[in-house]
Amino acid sequence: MAAPVEPLLSPADPAPFTVLRPDGRSPFLLIADHAGQAVPAALARLGLAQAELDRHIGWDIGIAGTTARLAERLDACAIAQTYSRLVIDCNRPLDAPGSIMAVSDGTVIPGNADLDERERRRRIDGIFAPYHARIEAELDRRAREGRPTILVAMHSFTPSMNGHDRPWQAGVLYQRDPRFAHALLALLRGEGDLVVGDNEPYRVSDATDYAIPVHAERRELPHVELEIRQDLIADARGQDAWAERLARLFASLQDAFATR
Repeated sequence: MAAPVEPLLSPADPAPFTVLRPDGRSPFLLIADHAGQAVPAALARLGLAQAELDRHIGWDIGIAGTTARLAERLDACAIAQTYSRLVIDCNRPLDAPGSIMAVSDGTVIPGNADLDERERRRRIDGIFAPYHARIEAELDRRAREGRPTILVAMHSFTPSMNGHDRPWQAGVLYQRDPRFAHALLALLRGEGDLVVGDNEPYRVSDATDYAIPVHAERRELPHVELEIRQDLIADARGQDAWAERLARLFASLQDAFATR
């Protein structure tokens, strides 16, 4: 029998997720895989300066505030992950190269060098597994109650990556089922002041993404992975503006997609 793995999180560490508006009545369920930038005390900031964790490599800048504001306007439940994506990326399959990054956008992550399976298991058990278990529990509850669900995975992206500027203000991402994403894409482009990517700056795939393939596609839920450029939501004013915009657009799509 394998020896038990020592827990990663101590009682002083924050919980691996936060649930906002758990009794929200909206059919929209918001999830934010990269909302937080915390690092467990045992990992000593992964050997990084705080300024590195504050960069886009450490979290999706602005998405926590945008998600909270949108949840309030929609009266929607939101589940937000607490820890930095550099500890373990909660939107990567566990066997994906990006699950625990040794180097991210040119920055070496000392605390992720030469990890053995035991250390990987600590991060899975402490952060990845409970976060996704909470999403599963919420989806199971809604299914038992006969409540329709539209799953929205909230993300943000950096204006420049690997030396290349990105022209989009937002992007809608999807894989097997484009219905809700395409409807949202049309509305966003119809706003008249946005350049919106269609599966840009990323695209969803089983090899690179976890949340949409596992939580949305397997259950055949209407869904989208939404990306917003970080400089547009870096402060409260931008977060409020995007929450207002998205709440208005989501409301116009709700009746068409909130069916069982």
